[in-house]
Amino acid sequence: MTESVDDAERLPLQDQPVEDIYADDGSLRQDFLTFVGAAIADRDVLSLRQRVAKLHETELGDVLEALMPDQRLALVKLLGDDFDLTALTEVDEAIRLEIVDQMPNEQIAAAIGDLDSDDAVYILEDLDDEDREDILAQLPFTERVRLRRALDYPESSAGRRMQTEFVAVPPFWTVGQTIDYMREDEDLPEHFSQIFVIDPTFKLLGTVDLDRILRTKRQVRVEDIMHETNYPISAEMDQEEAAQIFEQYDLLSAAVTDENGRLVGVLTIDDVVDVITEEADEDIRRLAGVGDEELSDNAISTARSRVPWLVVNLATAFCSASIIGLFDASIEKMIALAVLMPIVASMGGNAATQTMTVTVRALATKDLDIYNAARIVRREAGVGLMNGVFFAMLLGAVAAFWFSNAQLGVVIGSAMIINMMAAAMGGILVPLLLDRLNADPAIASSVFVTMITDCVGFFAFLGLATWWFGI
Repeated sequence: MTESVDDAERLPLQDQPVEDIYADDGSLRQDFLTFVGAAIADRDVLSLRQRVAKLHETELGDVLEALMPDQRLALVKLLGDDFDLTALTEVDEAIRLEIVDQMPNEQIAAAIGDLDSDDAVYILEDLDDEDREDILAQLPFTERVRLRRALDYPESSAGRRMQTEFVAVPPFWTVGQTIDYMREDEDLPEHFSQIFVIDPTFKLLGTVDLDRILRTKRQVRVEDIMHETNYPISAEMDQEEAAQIFEQYDLLSAAVTDENGRLVGVLTIDDVVDVITEEADEDIRRLAGVGDEELSDNAISTARSRVPWLVVNLATAFCSASIIGLFDASIEKMIALAVLMPIVASMGGNAATQTMTVTVRALATKDLDIYNAARIVRREAGVGLMNGVFFAMLLGAVAAFWFSNAQLGVVIGSAMIINMMAAAMGGILVPLLLDRLNADPAIASSVFVTMITDCVGFFAFLGLATWWFGI
């Protein structure tokens, strides 16, 4: 049955059965995507409402990412007010902007009014200033003030991630008063696990978990059962640091306070999980010299984001080439050197990448600091030496057999030990130095570490060969 948005029959979505849209491997079912594409092409609004509009926000986000750009926009337009704007927090930034740019500000404002403040901020922060102000102007005064305050905090801060809806009570209230307040007030958030205790100036005094409230008699005062401190988080704190506090103290939620200690919001575990995922993904991409690109970006923008570090890598490659150029006469006289020298550099590069990856991640999680750095450096040096000796014997034996030259096996084995040691030291010391200089070790380490292993590997092997064979 094909209907337009205006005359589509309204059915209670909550009464419809939940559909499993994923295949066994976790990908979206192809038959479901085929159905969605056909329904969009036929403008079958009723079917889309019954099988797409009721999807969970994360499922709808996956569907949006799987569709072609024109299909996404058509789907949003066909669903109209039934489109869950929260799904836009689950898609790439490029897709999110593509969709909201085609939506009227009035529709966005109406939908944002039904979102949690953290989701609303997530969508608003990427909009143009003019559109953002227009949307905010259409919101109720109280909600507009809360969102403006969150948007004023730095990007990637706890203040941007926090939810401004929370439950707060004075310390002199009884448990009974608190329970009655939670039952009767319609403006409270739908989901919460903690109640915050504040003074008349909104300064945070403590917290009470809901399970403690439920197990305490009604006449007991809140101040008698509250925790005086529960690791409040500054609104200016970087979101990654806030996530580390959650991990360290096994928190489900935490109060967010301003510079004066006043309660301004709450950070919840679902937001922190998103932060952990984003930060880990960011570190992995930066280790490869990749910028803030998304899978939905076009070829031009993707190429542009990758060029800068490729240029740097090209410059460091010339350094390696210059090392080889110093020994061109030796290579001409002994062709085996040209055959074997990439092996030394490759092994060193791989070993350095292993050390560097562990180091960068340990720095990101604060597991590696000034107090244990010396011990970890000594450990990596030991690992480099042991691996160097093992592969020196293995590669030396292969080279000696391959070229029927035992002395060549000794030379390449010695070069392997030197380069594996250099790889271990470069893999840990370069990220540590960059971190000490307040530079991001993830984004710059790989280029410099690769340069070190290539230069040391080529120089050690070719230099030793030139000296040993007198060529």
